[in-house]
Amino acid sequence: MNVFVIGIGLIGGSLAKDIREKYNEAVLFGVDNNEAHINEAIEKGIVDKGASFEELKNADIVIVSVPVDVSLTLIPKVLDIISENCLVFDVGSTKEQVCEVIKEHPKRRNFLATHPIAGTEFSGPSAALNNLYRGKTNIICEVEKTAFKLQEKALEIFSNLGMRIRYMDPVSHDKHIAYVSHLSHISSFMLGKTVIDKEKNERDIFDMAGSGFASTVRLAKSSPAMWTPIFEQNKDNVIETLTEYIQNLEHFKTLLEENNFSAIYTEMENTNHIKQILNGIQEVKLH
Repeated sequence: MNVFVIGIGLIGGSLAKDIREKYNEAVLFGVDNNEAHINEAIEKGIVDKGASFEELKNADIVIVSVPVDVSLTLIPKVLDIISENCLVFDVGSTKEQVCEVIKEHPKRRNFLATHPIAGTEFSGPSAALNNLYRGKTNIICEVEKTAFKLQEKALEIFSNLGMRIRYMDPVSHDKHIAYVSHLSHISSFMLGKTVIDKEKNERDIFDMAGSGFASTVRLAKSSPAMWTPIFEQNKDNVIETLTEYIQNLEHFKTLLEENNFSAIYTEMENTNHIKQILNGIQEVKLH
């Protein structure tokens, strides 16, 4: 089984590591504009060798793990080259535009739009992890537009890697992911910016930063090259979520200004309900 991974970073590299572990017969090829990434991935045993774009004609599976703006032009080119029996799937954080751009492609049925909800704030081949996807949700969009035998091939791989599957239309996916992923990244980036700007004049501020700050600002270490195109593609949904978030922040600020700490207590107590929601999600994943 020839598996080509385009983009050997955290997501693509972690998929390659797990596929190697589960499929002894798999030969893993890396395709990346950054030659250093290819060399590093080979040295770390993530892929067996580098490959050219033209060699995709020999692929059984192609995993596209590149920034979402690049994928819009890259995926149609991949579909132009692959054989009739090859499965192509992407792992991008937005789905509406990519599904739109390939909807009329002659090999549309070779493509599966997926989004594994997994990752860290790190990037590059050195960030790749074994079992990154175990217990994680993988959102699949427009599954009915993929050839059934290729659906089966993909679902077998995802199952062997320990993923849970959810089916969703691309528009709903992008709207929901704006709340649970894209907004949290913006919040982290802007919290980091606020503290960095303040720290210019108050050098002690980072000496006082504890684990709460570190965990909240963790996502601010994420790659701008990956996240700027995500915000661009999902702009309308992100603006909607930001509007609601800013309204909540303004409301909290008003309560402080009015010394209405009983209302603040109630707001926080009501929000504590998220613990039950997240614990319920965790229990589902464990089973």
